[in-house]
Amino acid sequence: MIGYYIHHQGSGHLMRARAICARLDVPVIALTSLPDATGPFQHVLRLPSDDGAEDPQDVTAAGTLHWVPRHDPGLRARMAAIAAWIAAAQPEAMVVDVSVEVALLARLHGIPVISMVLPGTRTDRPHRTVHELADALIAAWPRRLYQPDWLRRYDHKTHYVGGITRFTGTGFSPAHRDRAERPTIMVVSGTGGDGFTASAVAACARDHPRYCWRTAGSAQWVDDLWPRLCAADIVVAHAGQGTVADIAAAERPSVIIPLPRPFGEQRATADALESAGLATVSHAWPTAAQWPDIFARTARLDGRRWREWETEGAARRAAEAIASVRRTVMVPR
Repeated sequence: MIGYYIHHQGSGHLMRARAICARLDVPVIALTSLPDATGPFQHVLRLPSDDGAEDPQDVTAAGTLHWVPRHDPGLRARMAAIAAWIAAAQPEAMVVDVSVEVALLARLHGIPVISMVLPGTRTDRPHRTVHELADALIAAWPRRLYQPDWLRRYDHKTHYVGGITRFTGTGFSPAHRDRAERPTIMVVSGTGGDGFTASAVAACARDHPRYCWRTAGSAQWVDDLWPRLCAADIVVAHAGQGTVADIAAAERPSVIIPLPRPFGEQRATADALESAGLATVSHAWPTAAQWPDIFARTARLDGRRWREWETEGAARRAAEAIASVRRTVMVPR
């Protein structure tokens, strides 16, 4: 049995965990404070929130960690719950997506750690610590299109698996699309907070009525996004890893607008996509006058180029990387 820590910001970490764990042949216990963390897990351990203090102090412990505010009752309860579970369950390994502190806690208990790696510049002291201590690192993008210099020192244990999408194996072919009377623009926003506001999309629909504008995400949640994604002529989205992988699976021409994120995470992904010619990138929400040229350039993109993001089999490859750690670092009997 293994543990799988799922970060609570947005929905991408949970979607990724579901895709990977569906392909694991070992029971998985999910550890998270997300309220809706269902999936192919044997059990979900609900963790207390780690931000209970009204005025958090020294949250980085003088730059050695990312989030450890002094005397925070939520953090204390959260770490105690994880430690108690490790002591009782004795997991064979721990997948961490993502938290330097949880990875360190698991390794301090002698548990092998598989950590997800995120794009951007991750050269600070806490990231160096987690990358050094992990038994394996999983990068959810293709090595050929994005291999940051700071990650090369861990080549011996880094698995570049490709973009992990929740839609692999859905049975709906992007080639069989329902056509609308007008070209359809699908705006996909995230649940982790972004600048894709309803008012901004409404203004676009008003300024460019020749397109049929549709939205999905934080402002208007859509349970079954896949058919709508495949039916879009152009997708406008942020550069979150899960969203990019979903677009790649649907093979749709896209406008990617990276959002400001710590360590330049989305900017790095967007730059890789732009360099590879997979998407049109705008580093800010375009003005009304800029959209026609952006759409014209995006419409000329070949959606089949998205196959270079290697979504096919990515979740399986991640599961195999986890299994390889279980095989090589077995619990002594």
